[in-house]
Amino acid sequence: MNSKIKNLSETIVKYSLGVKENDRVLITTGSSKTNDLVKELIKKIVEVKGIPFVRYTDAETDTLLTELTTENRIKEIKKQKQFDVDNYDCFISIRYLTNDYVSKNVPSTIRRNIGEATEDIDDIRINERRWVLLNYPSHLDAYKAKMTNEEFYDYAFDVMNVDYGAMREMVKPLKELMEKTDKVRIIAKNTDITFSIKDIPVIPCCGTANIPDGEIYTAPIKDSVNGVITYNTPSPYQGNVFYNVSLTFENGKIVQCDCNGDNKKLEEIFDTDEGARYVGEFAIGLNPMILHPMGDILYDEKIIGSIHFTPGRAYRDAFNGNKSAIHWDMVLIEREEYGGGELYFDDKLVRKNGLFVLPELEHLNYDLK
Repeated sequence: MNSKIKNLSETIVKYSLGVKENDRVLITTGSSKTNDLVKELIKKIVEVKGIPFVRYTDAETDTLLTELTTENRIKEIKKQKQFDVDNYDCFISIRYLTNDYVSKNVPSTIRRNIGEATEDIDDIRINERRWVLLNYPSHLDAYKAKMTNEEFYDYAFDVMNVDYGAMREMVKPLKELMEKTDKVRIIAKNTDITFSIKDIPVIPCCGTANIPDGEIYTAPIKDSVNGVITYNTPSPYQGNVFYNVSLTFENGKIVQCDCNGDNKKLEEIFDTDEGARYVGEFAIGLNPMILHPMGDILYDEKIIGSIHFTPGRAYRDAFNGNKSAIHWDMVLIEREEYGGGELYFDDKLVRKNGLFVLPELEHLNYDLK
């Protein structure tokens, strides 16, 4: 395991972030239990002559602070975030999850006010700074993955240590095809949805931001989405977990939403702002080692044979004009054991039951056949 931590640290510092001499790197971690990784990251940063800094946080304390946030505190939050983007070149965020519902009672008005006040600064951090986000394996993660703690610990570091350089080469034919595509159609159980991605940039994600990684994304033309999509994985967001979320679109806008659970809260999220009812991302999951959902989007959106279709803010590098305080990745797996499905580009079948059918893309199926 020590060798896996060393390999991951080297990947993050040298490949993902490309830390250079005198780069200031802020490591933020959610628990002292991540110290073995934090220490190795510090060593690797110093090895390339970067300058490491560490900031510890705690989910429960952070949640209490957020729940009690006033207008004056929002001003200070904005100052702190501005300081960070002004004074650090790279960010490594290490989450340690212990409770999916810890932030359930944070008022939506506070979330919205913080989001609006810091939107421009967050945009700089996401789009103009180098960053990596990962989860250090926790007991909660192991429980959700239906593994023992030891099994998940091994699995998590194996998944995070896939060969991202090889993946970047393998995904090139799919990138080229998507760049030529106008109309996309997704068919699955309780799903039949169409939209256009014409002239929207296509971005491969191969280990330079999220860890684990393995997806390729673009965005639909904002008003082109029509039909119904039903997600067959858990959809955690803002301290709640929603199941079997179904969204109906007309001319790009969510006009109806349903789930097994708290429909009122679901509607509240989509009423956050105007952009919350439009989609900011369409992506295809490509990580060959992630097969099953565990209710953690950092893993689930990379599931091989899946897509995610994301209400809310579009990324600047694949921008479709949609702005929002939310960005909610929700996942539909189309492999046969999850009900199957079909993916069409310009009325041509590209993937069936989670497997690419075009010869130039079959290598992306790995050994799933």
